[in-house]
Amino acid sequence: MTEQKRQQLLDELLEKQKQGQLKPADRFAIPCQAMPQQDAMERRNNVEEVTTGYSETQARLEAFRCLGCKTAPCVAGCPVRINIKDFITAIADGEFAKALGIIKENSLLPAVCGRVCPQEVQCQEKCTVGLKFKDVNKAVSIGRLERFVADWGAEQNEKDVPKIAAKTKMKVAIIGSGPGSIVAAADTARAGHDVTVFEAFHKPGGVMVYGIPEFRLPKKIVQKEIDVLEEMGVKIIRNFIVGRTRTIEQLMSEDGFDAVYIGVGAGLPSFMGIQGESLVGVYSANEYLTRANLMKAYKFGNGSDTPIIRAKKIAVVGGGNVAMDCARMALRLGAEKVYLLYRRTEKEMPARVEEVHHAKEEGVEFHTLQSPQKIIGDENSCVKAVECIKYQLGEPDESGRRRPVAIENSEFTIDLDAVIIAIGNGANPLIGQTTPNLKLNKWGNIIVDENCKTSIDGVWAGGDIVLGSATVILAMGQGRAAAVAINKYLSEKLSERSGDN
Repeated sequence: MTEQKRQQLLDELLEKQKQGQLKPADRFAIPCQAMPQQDAMERRNNVEEVTTGYSETQARLEAFRCLGCKTAPCVAGCPVRINIKDFITAIADGEFAKALGIIKENSLLPAVCGRVCPQEVQCQEKCTVGLKFKDVNKAVSIGRLERFVADWGAEQNEKDVPKIAAKTKMKVAIIGSGPGSIVAAADTARAGHDVTVFEAFHKPGGVMVYGIPEFRLPKKIVQKEIDVLEEMGVKIIRNFIVGRTRTIEQLMSEDGFDAVYIGVGAGLPSFMGIQGESLVGVYSANEYLTRANLMKAYKFGNGSDTPIIRAKKIAVVGGGNVAMDCARMALRLGAEKVYLLYRRTEKEMPARVEEVHHAKEEGVEFHTLQSPQKIIGDENSCVKAVECIKYQLGEPDESGRRRPVAIENSEFTIDLDAVIIAIGNGANPLIGQTTPNLKLNKWGNIIVDENCKTSIDGVWAGGDIVLGSATVILAMGQGRAAAVAINKYLSEKLSERSGDN
């Protein structure tokens, strides 16, 4: 559909709405608005954002597909409970500033969430329109509309710094600077507390800057949110490893922090435990993406001194979003062949359908029901091949997915230059090892209550370090819940001090 035809359809819908004649059948008849994007063969040679965003006409047409359900079932699928119906209605009416204001009542990172959150298994999964068509891909594109209005707001170049309450002189330490930490920092700073964020890397933003590639999430978007925090008076201390530079106990007993929020993520890479994982050319997904994203290794020799392997043939092991990110980044770093090895079928892949689609468009070769059992090196201990084995699916396991069963005598070899292991992460043990009385589960994740409070008085936690693997918006939801509890705790502490005086 051309932009002219879209505008014509929008004018017809607006006229019907004005006359009070717009019916659900008219909304169902509006075609889903496809997301504009770079050509696949062009984008595999650059790190610019793949999707380019809706036009105003597209956004308003997509918004008109929303039925405005009284029960708003979509909200139940949103971890931070955005008022979805009202912000979409505002977009349909062309009131973009109003729409953005509604979103920001509950979400501080709409430009981020609109791009990377899995709406198809959250808000859009509950959408009545998608249920009517029995296809979640035909639900109202809530995430794309969230992104549109966030980007519109950014184009207005207006500073949106939240108002700060009167200073309380209470000190809050936020450990880590990912999405949950950003929300916790903003919400406690708004309450008037003195907030300091401690970040282990030289650049704040957490997984949003080191883990998610530029072509999915431009770093300038994350930086804008960091800038807002600093304008709120939040102090950000970089290159500070809590557990090494200072412990949580020291922050509280010696440095005077009254409350702590732990949002360090889960950055300990998992490996397969197979022969050859120590060879030159084997990367964890964490290292590969951190070099490429945070340290801009794709610019090596042209603005960056961070080296990264320039493999011609590379295998990525895994089937999640991180595996897709690695495979697609490998193409952009010049790989001629990128194989994605996954021991189940594509149906069981945890990656977003959109990410799988983009990877295939760009030329990633999917090898399902296959997995490495040995990585083979040359005389210089560099990767030269991988020995794989084929699988078939058996009965479902505890995750509900059918268990992969190895097929005897099905081994085969693929010639390679590099292997990236992208099969998940565990909790970094540093915080647990250096914080006595902090209760952890058997996987090393921090145990919290419904308010994200840990076993230590005055300490809260959220995100991947608690959940094991969380989306951006789930981490934000925990950051917000923790901030509410922290603000209440500090308010009571202030009252106690006043009573003592």
